[in-house]
Amino acid sequence: MLIGEVARRSGVSARMLRHYDSLGLVRPTGRSGTGYREYSDDDIRRIFHIESLRSLGLSLREVGRALDDPDFTPSSLVDDLIGQTVERIATETELLTRLRRIGAAEPGDWADVLQIVALLQALGSDSAGRRQRAALSTAPADRTPVEALVEAVLSEADPNVAGALRWALARSGDDGLALLAPGLQAAQAEVRERAVHAIVAIGTETAHTLLHQALTNADIVVRRRAALALGPHGVADTIPTLIDMVVAEANDVEAADALGAVARDPACADRIAAGLVAHLDSAAADSSARRRLTQALADIPGDTASRALAELAKDEDRGVALTAAYIIQLRDAGSQGRG
Repeated sequence: MLIGEVARRSGVSARMLRHYDSLGLVRPTGRSGTGYREYSDDDIRRIFHIESLRSLGLSLREVGRALDDPDFTPSSLVDDLIGQTVERIATETELLTRLRRIGAAEPGDWADVLQIVALLQALGSDSAGRRQRAALSTAPADRTPVEALVEAVLSEADPNVAGALRWALARSGDDGLALLAPGLQAAQAEVRERAVHAIVAIGTETAHTLLHQALTNADIVVRRRAALALGPHGVADTIPTLIDMVVAEANDVEAADALGAVARDPACADRIAAGLVAHLDSAAADSSARRRLTQALADIPGDTASRALAELAKDEDRGVALTAAYIIQLRDAGSQGRG
């Protein structure tokens, strides 16, 4: 079979067939009656073998070794090809992600594109200082790729950089919330914590809705952070978590302040007081926990809290009794001042 017909039937161009010939990969072994070189069936079979090996990513030199070296073993070469392919896919995936983020930012011109590229490069820098400067340099009017900020927030371990990133993300409003929400269910505890911190920093009504849902999260850190954020806004569902925080001495001062804010609602005040008293009466409450619970009653209005404090002023634990007595004095002074 002459070269033109081989090219038509094999799909390999005549130019490439001549290149194979020059490299010694496949040479026509027959001759026509007029003296032209012809490809035999074995030659054509070898062409298809060459194309098959090339499709795996082998170079022509490697193809030649694979076909002609009897001692050639493909296993190590295939392992190398797998490694190269994985690396190439990772590189291409990174590029695709970057392009999508640039597209999502809707750049108006090439200056916008260059600005976004510079920001993405800085956010991916090994230098914490450079990452922090990149976050702080964003402006509300910038075409900032929110997805990149969310990814950076969820992966940032440096506390200073993380704070700057949360600030930058918060300036984007609700745009990042849908991307942060899955972080609350992430397998890694540190990612869940970063996600709830970022949602708290956004602080919008939609963010509060997401935090309300987080009050039932399986992660106690997420529940506590959500309760501390929502308590000052009077969200009653935070009460159990906030009381538990006082008992556990986990941000207990902030938790007590938040309980005071929730207690401004008369319907919640007695519920909070009853919850605090229940823990005071628990055999599991040690002396330190009972003092914290007593202190937490200070900002809880209503008869339930007043009666509890009166009883605590006679407590066998002198620290608890003195704390309760002091709170009663302050409450009495406050009542007289209002009168």
